[in-house]
Amino acid sequence: MLRFFILRAHYRSPLNYSDAHLDDARQALSRLYTAIKAAQPAVEVAAVDWHERHAIRFCQAMNDDFNTPEACAILFDLASEVNRSKSVELASQLRGLAGLLGLLKRDPQVFLQGTPANDAEISATAIETLIADRLAAKKRKDYSEADRIRSGLLAAGVVLEDDAKGTNWRRA
Repeated sequence: MLRFFILRAHYRSPLNYSDAHLDDARQALSRLYTAIKAAQPAVEVAAVDWHERHAIRFCQAMNDDFNTPEACAILFDLASEVNRSKSVELASQLRGLAGLLGLLKRDPQVFLQGTPANDAEISATAIETLIADRLAAKKRKDYSEADRIRSGLLAAGVVLEDDAKGTNWRRA
């Protein structure tokens, strides 16, 4: 996350450090990981296709006085396209280009679930237990309890994502 925070500023510009800027960098990096996670099956790192339009723009940005803020913007453009198309090839391209900057090297699920930043945050084990309780409540058709659990997790900074395979979670 710190690497991404630094890369978003041009090397000739002053770096404005604050907890808010670090949180913003974490949220932005989460959007990139979410795009990769959305493209199923699992996206592996592959060689960059330098003829693809995002790669061409990325290369131009890097050749323009090492313009990492522009290169990061191109990664977000590519992530938006991945979110729309769910293309594994584009997600692989995103991972490859980001890898050139040392980004998106972790497993998306591991990054998105992350470890608590402080002791006040809820643990992964507690989250899994609450998800199981929510599933049991839904099976009992106790939807108000299921909604209460979901709302409680959201208030604790945990976003639940339901799909055909089950419930996934990530830290907000």
